[in-house]
Amino acid sequence: MSYQFPQALIIQFARAPELGKVKTRMQPQLTLEQSLSLHCRLVGHTYQTLVESKLAEVELWTAGDDVSGFFATLEPPPLLCDQQGADLGKRMHHALQDGLQRYQAVLLIGSDCPSLTGIVIQEVLEKLTTGMDCVLGPATDGGYVLIGLSQANTAVFDGVNWGTGVVLEQTRQRLTKLAWRWHELVPLSDIDTVQDLNQITGLKQYEDLFLTR
Repeated sequence: MSYQFPQALIIQFARAPELGKVKTRMQPQLTLEQSLSLHCRLVGHTYQTLVESKLAEVELWTAGDDVSGFFATLEPPPLLCDQQGADLGKRMHHALQDGLQRYQAVLLIGSDCPSLTGIVIQEVLEKLTTGMDCVLGPATDGGYVLIGLSQANTAVFDGVNWGTGVVLEQTRQRLTKLAWRWHELVPLSDIDTVQDLNQITGLKQYEDLFLTR
């Protein structure tokens, strides 16, 4: 396939869909089964967005055991890689560093932001391939939904309090200390809680979760 950014790689991070281990902050408003269904829908929605953008090669980096075979049902079949590292920061650094050994720029995206579009992805890749060291996609909760790099340095991720509202600010501090040039996108909402889910409009595929919880 011919991509608009053949020198770039897009990595999607996703947990394997294991009952009781995904979207745990949705309980008790959602059942374990509903939380699992939501997780699978978000992963699939994100993957389709990335693939259909036809902007760059896509790899799906996973954590956990996909005993259900869910990842194999995605179309087209994803190129699967295992996340490696003791915490989220180490896993992200490993994946980005691996990608940057093969590509000029690497964009890493989570699977919890259904409002992410091809236009946003294109903006990130344009910035990364024209001189930016880093691009951040802030989340409205103080984290970020994506990070793109044109060089790797573990200092970007070391000591960050993952899963808290200070992740974005701590990352900014590390980028400043490195004297990197970075660009920030308009903040987007990710889906971690039922309150987040309630704020999403226009995504008909989630109607059953609204109706049955």
